[in-house]
Amino acid sequence: MTWQLQDAKNKLSEVVNTSIINGPQIISRRGHNTAVLISYKEYQKLTSKKKSVKEAIMAMDLSKLDLSRDKSPTGRATPTEIY
Repeated sequence: MTWQLQDAKNKLSEVVNTSIINGPQIISRRGHNTAVLISYKEYQKLTSKKKSVKEAIMAMDLSKLDLSRDKSPTGRATPTEIY
């Protein structure tokens, strides 16, 4: 929803509650969108430190992952495994 600045000032509690329930609220001034009010929870999502790929992989539970392969006695792939 878009709020005129004057309305947003007069109904600040309503704007805040609406941002918590319905998501970001746009505030406009003189017909131009100038600001967005978001809930604190949404703010935390946007500003939280993102994990690196390494951190994400290290946090994964790989204990049930089967990484074994069927190999020929030489350790090389057989012709049928290639195609």
